[in-house]
Order: sequence, then structure tokens, then C-alpha cells
Amino acid sequence: MERGRPRAFDVDQALDAALRVFWRDGFQAATMTELTAAMGVSKPSLYAAFGDKASLYIKAFERYLERELAEHRRALEAEPEVRRAVEVCLLSAVRAMTDPAKPRGCFIVNGVADCGSPGTPPAVEEALLRSIQGAVEMFGARLARGVEDRQLPASTDVGGLSAYLATVLAGLAVQAQAGVGCEVLRSVVGSALLAWPRNDA
Repeated sequence: MERGRPRAFDVDQALDAALRVFWRDGFQAATMTELTAAMGVSKPSLYAAFGDKASLYIKAFERYLERELAEHRRALEAEPEVRRAVEVCLLSAVRAMTDPAKPRGCFIVNGVADCGSPGTPPAVEEALLRSIQGAVEMFGARLARGVEDRQLPASTDVGGLSAYLATVLAGLAVQAQAGVGCEVLRSVVGSALLAWPRNDA
């Protein structure tokens, strides 16, 4: 059992608040003053519960993966028809990116703007870049299944199409952060899928 006074705040609620700040501002622009105010904790309490700012960011990032990205991945996996699966996944992302109850855009894409800057810790940068590659791999695995199921032609460039879809996903996030509405982004998804390979088999 931990000694000393019990924490006077809910750790999960505080982490959710930090997630929103980092999602909105990215790592560098989120100040400790903003974080502690949003979380309702003092700096010593924050450090004691979560470690430094980079450690807090990683914890918030992991929560984002568990809550937000897992939902899109489920949408991609649940639909048996591969083109529809990709469409449902992208539309799920659009809904999340434009949800008025959440910060606009995508935590990962918003955060990638800090990559390469001197003030971004390597652990933060590595986590973000890994996730960008993870989107390519997520689409790649589903497309490979589509080829195996003969829903896509055997000649499909799975790697290229996966990178294309991940790029579309990132572009949707940038547009959402800039204030583009849900209906416009839904139409973008439809236009993007016009590049879908024809299966003439």
C-alpha cells in the first residue's frame, strides 16, 4: 500500500484532461501551466503521478490509441467486404475528427508537426512516427486479406495503396483541424475511393 496522503484528484480524469490539451496543442505548445490548470493538479502532483511532461504525453498518447484509433481499427476489421471496410474506417475517423465534443483533427497528425524540432523529446517523436507507419501497416494488412479473398486483383500494389490511404487519413485530419466540416470530408472520402483498383476477375 502506498504511504502518505492519498491523491486528492482522479488520475484517469486528470489524464483525460491532459489528452485534450495535447490533442489540441501538440507537445511543444502545451504549457505546464495549461496542463496543470486543465488537470486540476499542482506541478508537484503532476510529476509525482505521471512523471515529466514527455512521460505525461506518452501516457495521453497511449490512451488516445486505446480509445480513438481502436474504434477505427475495429471498423476496418469488422466489415467483410474490403472496399467497404476501408470506407467505414475512413468515415469513422471523419466523425471523430469533427466531433464537437472533442478537439478537432487527430492527436497524432496534430502532434507530428513537432517532430524534428529541438524541443521534442526522442521518445515523443518516435511514438508519433511509429503511429504514422502503423496506419500504413493497418491498411496493408486489411488489403492483403482482400487480395487473398480475391476481392482485390492479385496485381494490387498493396504497399502503394496502403500508403495512399494513410495519406488520405492524414489529410482528412489536417482539413478537420482547419475547420472543414464533416460533410465535406465525407465527400473527400468518396472521391479518394475512386482510385480503388478494379477487380475484373
